[in-house]
Amino acid sequence: MEPTVLPVGETEETAEQLAPRIAAAITTVILLAFSFVAVTYLLAADHPPGLLAEALGLLAVVLALQFCISFPRLLPRLAPRLGARLGRHAWFLLLLQALLTYVPFLQFGQAWLPLPGLLAGSALLVLRDPRQGWAAFGAIVLSTDVLQFGIGLGWRNVSYTTVSTILTGLVVFALSRLTDLVSEVHRSRAELAQFAVTQERLRFARDLHDLLGYSLSTITLKCELAYRLTPMPADQARQEISEVLGISRQALADVRAVAHGYRKMSLRTEVCDAQAMLAVLGVQAKVSVAYETLPTEVDTVLATVLREGLTNILRHSEVRRCEIETGRRGDAVWFRLANDGVVRTVPAQGSSHKGGSGIENLTFRVKRLGGHLTVGVTDNGWFELRLEMPLDGVPATPTTVRS
Repeated sequence: MEPTVLPVGETEETAEQLAPRIAAAITTVILLAFSFVAVTYLLAADHPPGLLAEALGLLAVVLALQFCISFPRLLPRLAPRLGARLGRHAWFLLLLQALLTYVPFLQFGQAWLPLPGLLAGSALLVLRDPRQGWAAFGAIVLSTDVLQFGIGLGWRNVSYTTVSTILTGLVVFALSRLTDLVSEVHRSRAELAQFAVTQERLRFARDLHDLLGYSLSTITLKCELAYRLTPMPADQARQEISEVLGISRQALADVRAVAHGYRKMSLRTEVCDAQAMLAVLGVQAKVSVAYETLPTEVDTVLATVLREGLTNILRHSEVRRCEIETGRRGDAVWFRLANDGVVRTVPAQGSSHKGGSGIENLTFRVKRLGGHLTVGVTDNGWFELRLEMPLDGVPATPTTVRS
C-alpha cells in the first residue's frame, strides 16, 4: 500500500498550526515537572495526612494560577466574563499567588521552597515594565533566602535553593513568553496572508477597471458607428467591424494580462491610440506630450490615467475638444488631460472626487508613487484631470510631440 503524500501547501499549513500547540505543550510539561518536584518536597517532609492533603490542595491552586499567568488566553476561554476582568487586572493573580507562596511557609517550612521560583517567573510575566519586573524578581529571590535562614537552613542549602529559584523563574518566564510569541507569530502570518489576498483582489479589480473601461467604451461607440453605417457601402462597415474585433481581442488580452500579474503600459502607445480614436469620433485633439525615459511604474500610471480619462471622455457625446499635455517640473513629471464635456456633478477645481471608482483607483496608484492627482472644472468651463509625480532623478531627455 503506497503512503499518502500531502500537497506541499497542506504540509506547511499543518506545521504552522502545530507550532503554537507544541510550544504550549512544552511549557505545560515544564510546569507540571516543577509541580512534581514540589510534591516530592511535600512527601519528603513527612507531614500528617490531613496537613499533606491541605498542602496538595494549595499546591493545585498555585499551579492553576501559574497556568492562568503563563497562558493569559486560557482563562478567557474557560470563563469569558471572569477572564476578561482578570485579564485587565493580572496583578491580582500575581498578588494571590504571592500570598499562597509566602503564607504557607509558616506551616510547611522547607517543604514549600520550590514555590518561590514559580512566583519569580510570574512576576516577570505580569509586570511588563522591565524595571518593576526585575526588581520584583530580585526581591522574591532575596526574600526566599531570608525565609530559609529563618527556618534554620545553612549557607550551603541557601545557595543551592537560591540558584534553583533563579533558574526556575527564568525557565518559567522564557517558556511562557516563547509560547506567547509563537502564538502571536502564527496569528500575524495568518493576518498577513489574508492582507495579501485582499491587496491582490484590490489590484485585480483596479487593473480590470482601468484596462477594460477604455476598450469596452470604444467597442460600444464602434458598434454604434457600424450600426449607423449599415446603409452605406459595405467596405466601410467592414472596416469599423474589423476595428471592433481588434479592440475586443485587445480587451481579451488585457484580461489575461490582469490574470497573470501587473500589466506594463506605455504612455507613447496610449497617446497614439488616443489620437486615432479621437479623430474617428470627430473630437479636435491638441496633443503636447514629452516622451522621455521614465520609470516603468511611472510610465504605466501615466498611461493608465490617460486611458481612464479617455474612458470618461467617450461617455460624453458633447465633447468636441480635448487637450493632452505632459512635461517636467524639476524632478517631477506632470500630466494634464482636459476636455469641454463637463458633467454638472463634477466638483470644483482641486477638490477631491469621490464619484466613480475609476478616479479612486487612479488616486491610489498616483499616491503610491508619491504623486498628487486632482480633478475638477476650470474657470473656462472645461473638465481637467491633472497629476504630478516625482521621478527620483530620471534624466530629462524629452522628445516633444505636438499635434
